[in-house]
Amino acid sequence: MSIYVPAEYEEKGGAKILADKLIDMVEKFQTDWPDKFAAAKSVAEVQAQFAKGLIALPMGMENGSPVEGKLENLRHFYDRGIRYITLAHSKSNHISDSSYDPNRRWKGLSPFGKEVVAEMNRLGMMIDISHVSDSTFYQVIRLSKAPVIASHSSCRHFTAGWERNMDDEMIKALAKNGGVIHINFGSSFLDDNYRQTEDKMWNYFQEHKISPNSEAGKAYVKKFRAETGLGYADIKDVVAHIDHVVKLVGVDHVGFGSDFDGVGDSLPTGLKSVADYPNIIYALLKKGYSDADIQKICSGNLFRVWSEVENIAQKLQASND
Repeated sequence: MSIYVPAEYEEKGGAKILADKLIDMVEKFQTDWPDKFAAAKSVAEVQAQFAKGLIALPMGMENGSPVEGKLENLRHFYDRGIRYITLAHSKSNHISDSSYDPNRRWKGLSPFGKEVVAEMNRLGMMIDISHVSDSTFYQVIRLSKAPVIASHSSCRHFTAGWERNMDDEMIKALAKNGGVIHINFGSSFLDDNYRQTEDKMWNYFQEHKISPNSEAGKAYVKKFRAETGLGYADIKDVVAHIDHVVKLVGVDHVGFGSDFDGVGDSLPTGLKSVADYPNIIYALLKKGYSDADIQKICSGNLFRVWSEVENIAQKLQASND
């Protein structure tokens, strides 16, 4: 469950309050429907809940703004069940620079951000480097004592020059660190022609100060798609990104990072919701992936990283004691 806090909360305040409210909401799912959902704070809990037929609800925080410059807030969120934090989102914050933000205030991690990396290692929280700048990524890789994840990024090999995706050298560094890149399903992450065409639409929204979710915005999207012939990526594009990672660093370092609730109306043909997961599994089987490979991509690789992060945290805490 993504505890997502928009970037503007960094400046206007209230980031921690919003994060706590969202965590309350997730906890209420378990309270209201205990026969369906269960909050999960470890790999063991996820697996035990799955065995009981329950839907496990582990939580990650998208955007580190709720930390609000206090290491004790990391402990607070860990105790509440947060098991990864995406350091920044669409704007640079007090922890790190964002790939989307031309203002590179820190040239990577802030001094406090370096403390955050160490404390997340100590607590047992996965560090998520999706959204951050390249400099931030490499600094995290150098500093982290535990494997890190990219929770929803794809391969820059297919989107040349787009910093939001990861290039081959970064993917190799991530794999050497023991981490996992989770492929984002958004069409702009998968196909460069789509991304460049869609950029024109977003530029229009910014220039005219129109929300894409407003009636005027929705009307423009419909008109834009008709005029440009902007379609969608396909499941085969998702498979191509997975293939690229596998050929580069092996099947132990790739997973699904759907971003279903984040990429809007840009999901690939045949992969519009979680109900379509059988389609991607079928496509991987047709491509020659084994059951064991697919299990790793679905969950095994993330569980391996999460378990390693837990183990390293125990050792760090023991050495501190």
